[in-house]
Amino acid sequence: MRLCLIIDDSRIIRKVARRIVEGLGFDVEEAADGAEALAFCTATMPDVILVDWNMPVMDGLTFLRRLRDSEGGDRPKVLFCTIENEPKRIADALDAGADEYVMKPFDGDILGSKFADVGLT
Repeated sequence: MRLCLIIDDSRIIRKVARRIVEGLGFDVEEAADGAEALAFCTATMPDVILVDWNMPVMDGLTFLRRLRDSEGGDRPKVLFCTIENEPKRIADALDAGADEYVMKPFDGDILGSKFADVGLT
């Protein structure tokens, strides 16, 4: 089964996203910040990553840049899930290697369509 890593400092957001992503047929792992997520990816590279922007320890943009520079880090589809809605911030995420951008709050329909947009469903 395909694996999704959900990275968000909010346990509630991780729980909501987990239910949606499991409903799309993925196994799910969670991380509370970018550093924890990067360590996970070093051991097991997921197929898709949902990542928040603003987190303690390591933010989502720093995580994404380090992921893309790591061995195998070009493989996962990465979707930013954040409240950041300024065009410059969206462009920054896409330039750093994000495959798609999801605005919070999101629901199953939105996330499902974004997964389809990047070829995951």
